[in-house]
Amino acid sequence: MKLLITGGAGFIGSNFIRHLINKYPDYHITNLDKLTYAGNLDNLKDINGHPNYTFIRGDICDAKAVADAASGVDAIINFAAETHVDRSILEPGSFIQTDVYGTYILLESVKAHGIRRYIQVSTDEVYGSIESGSFTEESPLMPSSPYSASKAGSDMLVHSYWKTYHLPAIITRSSNNFGPYQYPEKLIPLFITNALDDKQLPLYGDGLNVRDWIYVMDNCEAIDVVLHKGQEGEVYNIGGGNERTNVEITEIILRETGKPKDLIRHVKDRLGHDRRYSIDSSKLRTLGFKNRYSFEEAMIDTVRWYRENEWWWRKVKSEDFKKFYKKAYGEVEW
Repeated sequence: MKLLITGGAGFIGSNFIRHLINKYPDYHITNLDKLTYAGNLDNLKDINGHPNYTFIRGDICDAKAVADAASGVDAIINFAAETHVDRSILEPGSFIQTDVYGTYILLESVKAHGIRRYIQVSTDEVYGSIESGSFTEESPLMPSSPYSASKAGSDMLVHSYWKTYHLPAIITRSSNNFGPYQYPEKLIPLFITNALDDKQLPLYGDGLNVRDWIYVMDNCEAIDVVLHKGQEGEVYNIGGGNERTNVEITEIILRETGKPKDLIRHVKDRLGHDRRYSIDSSKLRTLGFKNRYSFEEAMIDTVRWYRENEWWWRKVKSEDFKKFYKKAYGEVEW
């Protein structure tokens, strides 16, 4: 197969490309990425020069760049998106542009080239918050942030293209991912790298917001299963079955880094902060998928990876990074 991966220099996309290269020696992978602040070619340093891998720098909002990259491919898997809630609250315009308009450009290219499969990689955040129980794929979409609204909009656009044009499209919605190469704006890598530097860990509100966590390689395997076995026009939730409060996550990180709890600093709660996410992944399991990684072991491995790869994260925690987070979190030591 020839696959076009958009946003392949980002966190989940780069791990997915590595998964494909290792599992399918006869597949050819083209990676189209704009290389925004969160896109990093160091994420794929180990496969640079691989004969079955091609990188193209380009924007999914650029119709010509997409058309050129999509020519002759069998499937497109779209990871390209603006993804961080804090940034969407402060700068929502780029989220609408990339997540919605960029998806439109990709769908038009699928239609024009007769591409046989399109996977839209989405998020459980489109469902909003739930007090008890779990969301299924049939649950209504109730996004709470500009980020999740942009992803819900792109999901609905994908569904409309399947319904109207019979495009061979599938949507995946995963819970919170963690693991190697995650840009340190998200909770786990931010808190790990701050703790390693004895810097404060800015915890929103009371820290009792609940998220379901999935190790990134489990999500990659699940998307692989959907790519090969999923049914067109369907949505598949991808959960980890590991619900934890943000306080619990923070305490695990402090334990594994050997740092004191007085590094925790409670800051003003995020605007529109969802209280709890939970998704039912039983539909995915009918395709034969099973989570392989235990949460506890994956967390230990993740902390170890950031400890052993300072060369990677010190590059990205630049002065611009620190300025943004002073703006987002207030007066927190960086």
